[in-house]
Parts: sequence; C-alpha cells; structure tokens
Amino acid sequence: MKTAYPVIFTKLSDGYAAHVPDFPLDTQGDDLPEAIFMARDAIGLMGIILEDDKKPLPTPSVFESMSCGDGEFVSMVDIDFDEYRRKNDNRTVRRNIALPAWLDEAVKESNINVSGFIQSALKEHLNIQRV
Repeated sequence: MKTAYPVIFTKLSDGYAAHVPDFPLDTQGDDLPEAIFMARDAIGLMGIILEDDKKPLPTPSVFESMSCGDGEFVSMVDIDFDEYRRKNDNRTVRRNIALPAWLDEAVKESNINVSGFIQSALKEHLNIQRV
C-alpha cells in the first residue's frame, strides 16, 4: 500500500530533525535528504510493526492543516509499505535441494557452506547487491 505522511522538518545546526505527527515519531539526518530517508525508514518500520500487531495504519493528516514554528516546514514523505516489507524481510526460508552423492562428498571435504554459497550464487545470477 502506497501513501504519504506529512513530516515537520526543523533545521538544526548539524542537520535536520524530522517529526512525524501521525505515528508519532522523531528522527533526524545530517542533511535534508538523509532526514527524508530516515523519516521514510521510521514510517516504514512503524507501519510494519502496526501491521504485524494487527493494528490499523494511521490516516495521514491533511497537509494544509499542519502548522509550523520558526525554522520549520512541512513536506510529504511517501512510503510503499509492501515494498518496504519486502526489502526488509530477512527471514530465512528453508529450501531443499538435491545433489549427486559425489558432489555432496566434495562439498563436505571442502568445508563449503552450501546455504551461503547458493545465496551468493543466486544473488550474482540475479544481479542483486543486497547483503
């Protein structure tokens, strides 16, 4: 599900603070792009926690009704909760593979971690850079 939440950004001497009133949560970044990234990441994480707890996601506040203090401004930060979950889901999944007995013996003799090797080979084959 894609949505956008208003975030109040405050200029600091060493970056930007970001406050997301709809959750509520606070984060910050060394510069504005990092503060936006951190706000999106915090929203995504909180959204997944709420979904996993079977709680509804907050409805985004109306952007135009947000008020700011001195040195603050409001910007919408978008999030795709489904994509965020996919990118941050590091659960392991059991897969069975079949190897000829002679290859299994060679793997054992070489002390190769088959699971790690297959993961590396699949990432390389699929051109995936993720750790």
